[in-house]
Amino acid sequence: MSKKLNLTCQPVTLDLKTTFRIAHGASDQRHNVIAHLEEGLGEAAVVPYYGDTQAGIVAYLEQAAATLGDDPFLIEDILNSLPAGSPAARAAVDIALHDLWGKRLGQPLYRLLGLTPQALPLTSFTIAIDEPALMAERAATCGYPLIKIKLGSPDDEAIVAAIRQATSARLRVDANAGWSREEAARLIPRLAEYDLEFIEQPLAVGDIDGLRWLKERLRLQKIELPLFADESVRCAADVAAHAGAIDGVVIKLMKSGGIREALRAIHTARALDMQIMIGCMVESSLGVTAAAHLAPLCDYADLDGPLLIRNDPFKGLGYEGSCMILPSGPGLGVETL
Repeated sequence: MSKKLNLTCQPVTLDLKTTFRIAHGASDQRHNVIAHLEEGLGEAAVVPYYGDTQAGIVAYLEQAAATLGDDPFLIEDILNSLPAGSPAARAAVDIALHDLWGKRLGQPLYRLLGLTPQALPLTSFTIAIDEPALMAERAATCGYPLIKIKLGSPDDEAIVAAIRQATSARLRVDANAGWSREEAARLIPRLAEYDLEFIEQPLAVGDIDGLRWLKERLRLQKIELPLFADESVRCAADVAAHAGAIDGVVIKLMKSGGIREALRAIHTARALDMQIMIGCMVESSLGVTAAAHLAPLCDYADLDGPLLIRNDPFKGLGYEGSCMILPSGPGLGVETL
């Protein structure tokens, strides 16, 4: 009889370089979980607004350990046998399986997926909510040519105006579901004057009718500023439900439950003529590198997680400004420091 795959987990605390404040709340640390599946590694990012806790994810992985079987190449069967639960916890298993797959075959994951690391889009760097002058200073001094601005405060227009005055970088904004329909309809035409790439999650999670209403209102005003859905879209079925209501989707492994469902969501978005951004939560280089292996399939990237933390326990995805460099080692190519 073959030996059952061994899954263990390790809680990890990530210290942020600056307070990370968005419309959902603020934090100085994130408490993630690392999964060890044989020699494969995965990460679960604890996202409080999705109801996750570090203890809950550890408990899930301990339960999942009994369901894995003995053949790491049966990825679909293993994932289908996992108990219901946190998508981030499932993502840790999924990522570790793909890392193990590549390591056992001696190939980087992007190659097994038939992708080239030369096709990676640029990544944005995130400026969290603060006073407009402080956000403008960070934007001016960060050195990145592509910046994502977190909004959802009473000072949103002043923030964008201050940052645009401070930098010529490409700008995109993320309201993190922080606006009402009326606020979005009032703000977006004014924000469009600051040469933005797109608006991310302007309305409350699940308000698809509101997104359709907002998109039509902007069309009638001849405002060509794409709307993207993030928190509203976790899986391929959610992508399909937003058809016609948005211009693009944000795919994250921690929302989708890992690489397999993220790929399904990406292909669904392509079939529906949507733009795609691959993103991340606050994650170490482990989780973000896993997402970066899918980036060649996407139009945009927001994979700056390792740039936001002080104590990254891994070495993986490299950065030259906003250019990302995938490691060439087998699996994810991530090394433990």
